[in-house]
Amino acid sequence: MKLKESSTALVVGTFAAVVHATWSLMVFVGFAQTYLDWVLGLHFLDNPLTVQPFSFINAAILIGFTFVAGYAVGWIFATIWNRLHKG
Repeated sequence: MKLKESSTALVVGTFAAVVHATWSLMVFVGFAQTYLDWVLGLHFLDNPLTVQPFSFINAAILIGFTFVAGYAVGWIFATIWNRLHKG
């Protein structure tokens, strides 16, 4: 099965951006520290991290960067997949 590079890249990039937009929303509403403490506690870890105050600029950069990085990873994945699964 051949993967279309652009479609795969778009899906992976969008997924990465949505995950980080969700994190940004959690920071915005003040739930991120509680969530971080809970997740690390499930792994038997103490949390040395503190969530910083929300910044629209940082959120936009985070979401944009993760989309671009996810797009690149999706494109590379599809390219490698297609080369390994020549039919």
